[in-house]
Amino acid sequence: MFSVKPYTYLLSYYLGSLLGQKKPLLGSLKLTHDCNLSCIQCPFRKRKTPSLSFPQARSALRTLHDRGVRILIIEGGEPFLWRDGEYDLQSVVAQARKLFFSVGVTTNGTFPIEIDSDIVWVSIDGLQETHDRLRGKSFQRIAANIEATSHPRVYAHITVNSLNWQEIPQLVQYLSPKVIGITVQFYYPYQEIEEELYLPFDQRRQVLDSLIELKGQGFPLANSYACLQALKHNRWKCQPWMIASVDPSGRLTHGCYVKN
Repeated sequence: MFSVKPYTYLLSYYLGSLLGQKKPLLGSLKLTHDCNLSCIQCPFRKRKTPSLSFPQARSALRTLHDRGVRILIIEGGEPFLWRDGEYDLQSVVAQARKLFFSVGVTTNGTFPIEIDSDIVWVSIDGLQETHDRLRGKSFQRIAANIEATSHPRVYAHITVNSLNWQEIPQLVQYLSPKVIGITVQFYYPYQEIEEELYLPFDQRRQVLDSLIELKGQGFPLANSYACLQALKHNRWKCQPWMIASVDPSGRLTHGCYVKN
C-alpha cells in the first residue's frame, strides 16, 4: 500500500527534524461541526460552518499527505453524521487508509461503532449521571455501542473538568475492561464557553496523581508517565510544526487547533 514502510518513514522524519526539516506528522480532518449532542464543554456545535463535500475532503487528505502527515484523525462535530450524497464517513476513511499509516476516528459513541479505521476514540466524560449532565442523556447508549462493536481497537477518551474530576478514578476502573485503552486530557476554555468547567491546578494534580497510580497498577491509560507528570505543572508542550488541521471550511492550519 505504501511506497515507504512506516518505520523507515518515521526514522527519516525524526532525523530530518533534527536537521531543521520541520513538517507535520499528525493531521486532523474535521468533516463537520454538526452534532446530535449538545455537550456544554464543546464550542463546535455553535459554529455554523458548512460541512466539507466529499471532493473537498478527498483534496484535504491529499494536501495533508503532501505536507508530510502520516497519522490522521477524522473528527467532527460528530463524524458519523457526515454525508455527501452517496458518500459517508466510511468513504472518507477508505480514501484516508490509502494515504496514511494510521487513521483514527473520534466519535461521541451514540452511533454503532462500525468503521474501518485503525482506531476509534469514544468520548466519555463521567459515570452516567455526570456524563449525561455534560453531554446530554447518552451514557447508556454509548455503553451499549461499545459492548456491541466488533472494532478491535476502541479507546475511551476523557476530558477532565470541574464537574467530573472527583470521579475520574472510578470512571477509569469502569472503562478498563470495556476498551483497550484510555486517553485523558483537561478541559480548555474556548471563547464560546463559560470558564466554569476549568479545573484549577491543585485539583489537576490530585487527578494526575490518581491516574499515575492507576497506570502503575496496570490500568490501560495510554498517556505516558512523562505526559502525566508534565501536566501537573502545565509543562506538556506540543511542537506546532508537527500538527496540521483542516476544518469544515477547508481551511488548513498548522499547530494545535486550540491555539488562540
